[in-house]
Amino acid sequence: MRPRPRFLPLRPARLLVLALAAGLVGTMALQAQQQGDEEAVRRRAEGFNARAEAYLAAEPFRGIATAEGLVTGLFPLGSSGVSTAPVQAAAEAFLAALDDGQRAAIQFPVDDLEWRRWANQSIYDFSRQGLALEAMDSAQREAALGLLRASLSAKGLDLAQDIMHLNHTLGELNGDNFFEYGDGKYWFSIMGEPSTNEPWGWQLDGHHLNLNYFVLGDQVVMTPAFWGSEPAVAEGGKYAGTAIMEDEQRAGLELVRLLDEEQRARAVLATAKTGNDILTQAFSDNVIIDYAGINAGSLNEEQKARLVNLVRLYVNNLREGHAQVRMTEVVEHLDDTWFAWIGGMEDDSVFYYRIQSPVLLIEFDHQTPVGLTHLYPPGVPFKEHIHAVVRTPNGNDYGKDLLRQHYESHPH
Repeated sequence: MRPRPRFLPLRPARLLVLALAAGLVGTMALQAQQQGDEEAVRRRAEGFNARAEAYLAAEPFRGIATAEGLVTGLFPLGSSGVSTAPVQAAAEAFLAALDDGQRAAIQFPVDDLEWRRWANQSIYDFSRQGLALEAMDSAQREAALGLLRASLSAKGLDLAQDIMHLNHTLGELNGDNFFEYGDGKYWFSIMGEPSTNEPWGWQLDGHHLNLNYFVLGDQVVMTPAFWGSEPAVAEGGKYAGTAIMEDEQRAGLELVRLLDEEQRARAVLATAKTGNDILTQAFSDNVIIDYAGINAGSLNEEQKARLVNLVRLYVNNLREGHAQVRMTEVVEHLDDTWFAWIGGMEDDSVFYYRIQSPVLLIEFDHQTPVGLTHLYPPGVPFKEHIHAVVRTPNGNDYGKDLLRQHYESHPH
């Protein structure tokens, strides 16, 4: 059963009655607030993009690491034993569905800085490159979704589409503001040329959904991968009933509750969650994060199994064969894996958790309102705003370490 949100969602009609009764806004003022000032949004977008570009210029890619520095030798070139032919074929079909101008707009060199130009914030919609779903015809959209279908598991595809749908719900909850929000505001890019043996990849970039998918031979890296939404559940509207990441929330709670008192004292960094705690979302490629919480080597077998199953919920968004390859890598480093928690442990609690090893970083965070500050108390974390990110530390986000080794052995 889905945990009840800390603050129950208010349907638009009820919101209007309450707002008028409280004398907060008049009907025309509320409508203007919900529709938003498009010019002001564009100005904020310009400022956000300028800061993003300044960060990229000042921070060449190194990768997420601990204060001890990058660990090398973790990601050898080799064969995964799982064919990437379906992904390559889907990418080629997508490119074939586009006209020359569209292909030019979405294709970038495989080592382009465009990989790092993604953002989970909606304000970046005015700076994203590539081609948006809303700019495609029906056949092109189906080809784009075909690329997702070939690259992700059924679970991952459902989650991606649910996030898109909830972005439409967010527009509905803001007075049908589809200038800023909508299920078509997701941009596709292709890095390099789809190939059997040369490096290439694709990127999906939009509000709360950002996937970076690198391919080299039959090896795949799908990080950074950002999944989230505000709201997390559609109580009404076009996509009523849509909900995301309930299993990831429930499994996290089950794991922390399974710890004994002494273990919990190590795992729980703070019992009060007062703000946003996620560290490695957009434009955070080089963050230094030391291990914290409890080491998996201190867990009993049942607890270890629960930790592995929690990781699997994220990894299994990748297509089945490559997900299994990734899980093998995770388990090989299980005794070097740490689990940390911030927040309460009740069904209605808000919380943050982090799973970190030399080869994997997962963060889950209940965030404060951004697009729903007219429905929920500003500045207070709530269960209807979720951010989650999966990273490959020690230099292999975007497949960078594989690409480096490939260039060293195959000069271009």
